[in-house]
Amino acid sequence: MRGEAEAMAAARPTVRVRPGIRWDRLSRVTLLCVLVALVGLYVGPARSYVSTVREAAHRRAAVTELQRERARLLARRAALQGLGAAEREARRMGMIRPGERPYIVEHLPTGR
Repeated sequence: MRGEAEAMAAARPTVRVRPGIRWDRLSRVTLLCVLVALVGLYVGPARSYVSTVREAAHRRAAVTELQRERARLLARRAALQGLGAAEREARRMGMIRPGERPYIVEHLPTGR
């Protein structure tokens, strides 16, 4: 049997395979290039999205700080509009009413 197989192999003409286009490799490389191009197209918008999210967070923090300041200013306005507010502020600055006698108390014990 071995002799027959060798005889058949010798009788067959040898077919030379020409190097040609390897379509499987070409399709893989093309697919990889398309994938890289698609990823490249998404990079710009993704960076823009991230920067927008960061800026929005900064702006929310600024709005929160401004809301706190507004509440503080509204409380101060309410305190200054009350009865006796002008007198309290004047006395805090060291002013006295006409005819009043100012007293200075010295050497008070410290509040320990």
